[in-house]
Amino acid sequence: MNIEDYDVAIVGGGPFGLMLANELGRRGVSVILFDEKPSTAFNPQANATQARTMEHFRRLGFADEIRALGMPAEFPTDIAYFTRYSKHELARFRLPSAKEAKERVSTLTGSWSAAELPHRVSQKYVERILRQHAQALDLVSVNYGWRVSQFEDNGSAVIVTAKAVENDATRTIRCKYLVGGDGARSFIRKSLDIRYQGDGGAVRDFFGGKMFALYVRCPQFYEVVPFPPAWMNVAFNQERRAFMAAVDGQGEFAFHTQLKNGENDEDISDEQAVRIFQSAVGHPVEVELLSRGTWNAGYALVAEKFQSGRVFLGGDAAHLFTPAGGLGYNTAVDDAVNLGWKLAAVVKGSAPACLLATYEAERQSIAVRNTSFAKKFAESIGNYVPKSHLEDESEHGADLRREAGEYLEAHGRAEFNIPGITFGARYDHSPVICAESHRESADLPDAYQPTAAPGGRAPHIWLDGQTSLYDRFGFEWTLLRLGNPSNNGKNLIAACAAEKIDLTVVDLQVDALSELYEMPLVLIRPDQIVAWRGTDIHDAATIVKTVLGKTISVNRASQANNEH
Repeated sequence: MNIEDYDVAIVGGGPFGLMLANELGRRGVSVILFDEKPSTAFNPQANATQARTMEHFRRLGFADEIRALGMPAEFPTDIAYFTRYSKHELARFRLPSAKEAKERVSTLTGSWSAAELPHRVSQKYVERILRQHAQALDLVSVNYGWRVSQFEDNGSAVIVTAKAVENDATRTIRCKYLVGGDGARSFIRKSLDIRYQGDGGAVRDFFGGKMFALYVRCPQFYEVVPFPPAWMNVAFNQERRAFMAAVDGQGEFAFHTQLKNGENDEDISDEQAVRIFQSAVGHPVEVELLSRGTWNAGYALVAEKFQSGRVFLGGDAAHLFTPAGGLGYNTAVDDAVNLGWKLAAVVKGSAPACLLATYEAERQSIAVRNTSFAKKFAESIGNYVPKSHLEDESEHGADLRREAGEYLEAHGRAEFNIPGITFGARYDHSPVICAESHRESADLPDAYQPTAAPGGRAPHIWLDGQTSLYDRFGFEWTLLRLGNPSNNGKNLIAACAAEKIDLTVVDLQVDALSELYEMPLVLIRPDQIVAWRGTDIHDAATIVKTVLGKTISVNRASQANNEH
């Protein structure tokens, strides 16, 4: 039997798996990725790339490539609510186009000070760029059309068997670690007998039941709709509620409606599917049906474990969202970033294996947080029911539309203006964070107060109109030396060198940064999380051992997660 050896095997070629392959391959870790699909996604799937995800893409060097994809640069990314798309506009939450986002980002301060702003682009486009960059790495082997059929963790390695979907070819892989990013029906998770926990399917007027998804081409849409274009288009009426994302700004759309009681997608012909779309438009537009499918809304589920021995879970295999707020794909990317640097550190010998237990300790609580936020958004829109006569051409109908518009505008702002969710995730209880005693502020979706207290995203500023603070960070660890400290951090630098940490030292004398970070020395992890801040004290060696996981046990990491 011919056995192939890799450091890490990844099952699943969606955003999580491809992002992880990029993180590992760039760190000198050999990776093989399998996905049973013939290629990256054809259907649009997720459509909202949050600012934090875009910051990670910037860190990897291809944020501009992502921002150039999808809709035209000047296409509005508004969220608009209608009775039917061509009839009555109820409300609109305005957001900048890709061009405006790029122009404005360096002028923003406070909650929205970021290296990148959000981008509205279908997941199908993002996956292509992630795959392209992963395949360009010498140590990464990307294999679509291969199904992992079995695996065995023998304690010192994981033996993986993969079979080609189109023929009888079989490959056997021996890897140090296996990562399951194979979606909601994850073979890896089920084989490990790891269950989801949480809300298994809430029933609502909308966003709570089986959803019918259509990928369509309809250029006539922009001819018959008398309102400005929008990225997200929501139909709100008693007959057929729906949400629809613009895919290319030219006439391709990802349309989703909830099946009613008694409706079965298998009984709906393609002609009937087109009529469902036309009903939401409110006009008999010409439609080309590109694909169709179903999915279940109402889920807020998180796996009871993210790790079993040498096997890990991430993305939809670890958490399942109702896509209100667009949080599922973005949470998956953060999973990959967190796990990526830790796996690399362990594989390359600069950190002990117990560091890997902090992946679950840090990311499981964030998955619970984010699924909870998404659930609240789904409840807000799904439980708000259209009233009778909303579509009437009468004074009473107009009054009902104004009432609905006020609610929907407030909802849209709450769901899509979310700097707190985007930037506010924290790992205060992690055993590899040198946590401080500080008063924790309320975790709100629409409020984010930048803080350099260890455990959160490093506060951001623009150094000039073109240079983000993050552009100065190293790809691995960074030591910020701010202002004119009484020492130069030599003890910390020496401790990092002793532990073979790849450290970039950044010297900045910027008053705003000194005020923001409050301490002259700040140690920042590869995922741009503050690990420690302070002065160059004599226990620098202990600090560095702590952030690498050399002072903890696996049991302590798990206990920290359970306590949180």
